[in-house]
Amino acid sequence: MITVVTLIQLTFSALLSVGYPSFQGMESYVATIPGTTVTFDMVAIPKGTFQMGSPASENGRNADEGPTGTVTVDAFWMGKCEVTWDEYELFVYAELEKQATASKVPDATRPLVDGVTRPTPPFMDMSFGMGKSGFPAVNMTQYAAMAYCKWLTAKTGKFHRLPTEAEWEYACRAGTQTAYGFGSDASQLGAYAWYLGNSGGKYHTVGTRKPNAWGLHDMHGNVAEWTLDQYVADFYRTRSDTKNPWAKATRLYPHAVRGGHWEAPAPALRSAARGQSRPEWKQRDPQIPKSDWWLTDASFVGFRIVRPLKQPTAAQIEAYFTSPLPDY
Repeated sequence: MITVVTLIQLTFSALLSVGYPSFQGMESYVATIPGTTVTFDMVAIPKGTFQMGSPASENGRNADEGPTGTVTVDAFWMGKCEVTWDEYELFVYAELEKQATASKVPDATRPLVDGVTRPTPPFMDMSFGMGKSGFPAVNMTQYAAMAYCKWLTAKTGKFHRLPTEAEWEYACRAGTQTAYGFGSDASQLGAYAWYLGNSGGKYHTVGTRKPNAWGLHDMHGNVAEWTLDQYVADFYRTRSDTKNPWAKATRLYPHAVRGGHWEAPAPALRSAARGQSRPEWKQRDPQIPKSDWWLTDASFVGFRIVRPLKQPTAAQIEAYFTSPLPDY
């Protein structure tokens, strides 16, 4: 059977041989999920150094946002918008993916794709009637978001994952050190974000608010976004690495989420604001044990993807996709 690593290496070599994408420079690009017409935009984020966290003087600051410290992150691409239902449901429903690819050229990644474990079908409408096409996918566990990254890697041959907290904040700030990516004046937030003050009690189509300086939409608001990190309240004080820091998960709760969401107040949308997952996000799940894949009470949580410029080693890729903890 074709392994994750073997297929990625083969596909990666083929991509380089035709000169796309170029790894000698950074260019933003539009990708199509193979065999479908579903696309997603990836924005080039250059390597850089920034002050992670917020100063004690920032309005709305929480204790877990400090002390501030100098952090360096390597270059990566990040999703221009949050992952939509159009993208996510191809992963959730195998039949939907097959229908989308039925009349296309046979998919060379099929052996690997068929080996990716998919979510169990949700027992209720996880969008809660707020919209599907063009809207952010929500109510998935962090485990499910990571499994989507594995599936997308298998489909495209390019390594995708969730961002670390450091990568997320660096991209959100886009060169700023203000409360928000556009400044510190919360009265301007409505132009850049869907939040408690303007959402009308629901999430909205991705990419309909102004982007930040690096071209990323909805980094503030709409839906909160999963990161790779375990949520550790004093991580900024105790971390040992200042380059690509990552609080690797050792337990199921809590994981860090970023960005605030459509029913959050303005302070929760600040660039440095940190959120954390809770068991209560599955409160209405009647199953015993509760689903690994779906939340029932977190229609405000989704995710976006990143793709590192530096390709991980084969061992790192294999370890990444076998290490996530199921979200029981």
